[in-house]
Amino acid sequence: MEISELAKILAALGCPAEKSAEMAAQLDKRARQLAAEKGRSYDEALQHLIGLMRQGWAAQGK
Repeated sequence: MEISELAKILAALGCPAEKSAEMAAQLDKRARQLAAEKGRSYDEALQHLIGLMRQGWAAQGK
């Protein structure tokens, strides 16, 4: 997935637009690290991390 696509997804989930590109790059890097460490696919690791971020933003909104 490209960083720009990931940034759009993060913005749609509640990430501040001005930080979405930076956060997308960090998320991409961490997903690649997790995939290598845990023997998962990149897509699985990315889905996991996006889910955690979604939960965090949902909790912030309460």
